[in-house]
Amino acid sequence: MTVPILVYHHIAAVGSSVPFRSLFVHPKRFASQMRWLKKLGYQGLSVRDAIPYIKGEKTGKVAVLTFDDGFLNVLENAAPVLAECGFTATNYFVANQIGGSNIWDKAIGIPEMACMSVTQMREWAALGHEVGAHTLDHVNLNDTPDEEARRQISESKSRLEDMLGAEVPHFCYPYGANNQTHRLMAREAGFQTAVTTIAARAKPNDDPFGIPRIYIRRNHTLPEFLYRVYFR
Repeated sequence: MTVPILVYHHIAAVGSSVPFRSLFVHPKRFASQMRWLKKLGYQGLSVRDAIPYIKGEKTGKVAVLTFDDGFLNVLENAAPVLAECGFTATNYFVANQIGGSNIWDKAIGIPEMACMSVTQMREWAALGHEVGAHTLDHVNLNDTPDEEARRQISESKSRLEDMLGAEVPHFCYPYGANNQTHRLMAREAGFQTAVTTIAARAKPNDDPFGIPRIYIRRNHTLPEFLYRVYFR
């Protein structure tokens, strides 16, 4: 059995002049996608809840829902739809920007977007969703010296756990950038899995620290979305 792990960033409307606007899925489109998943018999799951399916220990019609960066618009616009559908999801938070913004996007012209505060992150978790780690500062690990990369990975886990008061066992590589050294660092930091941006469905024999995911972008029509869930 293979499992589609979907990746989103923003669930928000955005102007036509915004760079990388494909990262912004309109709330109405997101709601339609989730409702169609439910109508077709899929269960939307967080990484935590989907582990038995990813490992091949259970079978079923599941789609794993992940969000990168911990944006407030996900809590505001995605969480109500997830609750309506009875789905859970994982959001990978940038530990040093809890209550901050996407400062890592400033150089490429993406407008400032709020990240969840500690209280909002806890609200996300209290709704049944999962908090994952996404480094301290959203660094490209392939461009980061090994000592700093190790700190970015391990301290993101400990800081988020301190804020959340709960374990944070799953990690996401910013920009999907990683190599075997980073995968070992994530394992040594105590994470159970790490996800990438390799475009494929997850299989039981995948490296648990190199799990693929499937991007869902702003311009994907409903047939394109369903194709990615079924066949990508």
